[in-house]
Amino acid sequence: MASRTPPSTADRAARTSASARAAGEKPRRRLSVDERREQLIAVALELFSRRPPEEVSIDDIAAAAGASRPLVYHYFPGKQALYEESLRRAGQELSARFEEPLVGPLSERLHRVMGRYLDFVQSHGPGFAALLRGGSVAASADTTAVIDEVRRAAQEQILTHLAIPAPSIGLRLTVRAWIANAEITSLEWLADRSVPLEELQLHLVQEFVAALTLTAAREPALAGELASFLADEHPDGPTGRLVRDLAGLFAVPGIVEAVTVLAAGGPDDGATQAAGAAQAAGAAQAAEAAGAAAE
Repeated sequence: MASRTPPSTADRAARTSASARAAGEKPRRRLSVDERREQLIAVALELFSRRPPEEVSIDDIAAAAGASRPLVYHYFPGKQALYEESLRRAGQELSARFEEPLVGPLSERLHRVMGRYLDFVQSHGPGFAALLRGGSVAASADTTAVIDEVRRAAQEQILTHLAIPAPSIGLRLTVRAWIANAEITSLEWLADRSVPLEELQLHLVQEFVAALTLTAAREPALAGELASFLADEHPDGPTGRLVRDLAGLFAVPGIVEAVTVLAAGGPDDGATQAAGAAQAAGAAQAAEAAGAAAE
């Protein structure tokens, strides 16, 4: 009987490839070092977006990537390193969502920005929420630095939209406080989602307009800039809708009278009281006119 020679490795590979072609399958392409690393980051980010980081294991990441556990460790020393790198990528993506062409009314630009921001929050919910709430065991000085960098980038983008050459400390604090409020509000929304996302988007923009207006009331230099911003707004935009909502308050019995007294100042100063009453009446008339014009 003639002896049979075992097939070589090359022969087995050729037969496997031929079988794959016969079955209509495409042979798998071996990933390069950079491609494999990027794949692991992308898979990890997807898992961390859907579940808190402490609930995701290296085995989960390896399985989702179609890789072995040792291969994951070949590229990253552990889950924490992979989490931090994934978070950096998420931070870069989130920072980019604050970029918006400086065209059109300010509140409408911010409305588009917040739409992209909330879309990110919604799609990266559990993992991002765990980090921002400080309740994740994966939180570290590095992950905190990533979030702080996103906040700084967002602040600079908003200040760019305001286009004020030398923003005051008060204005910078207003912008930073609004960003913090947007984070807290969006995280609360993730917990119950009782408010439609579009409504939350509008409210956040209107809250910024209100905060900017209050800051302008304290800073005369900013008041002139505010007038320019308001002149560019559209009646059906976020600011126009906010003005109509405020105008509706003056129809509530007692509101105009209370505002008049508060604007008048001390009861012993007749001149101040008269001036305050005139200002309050003028504000009420202006708000009512704005509401009527919009209708």
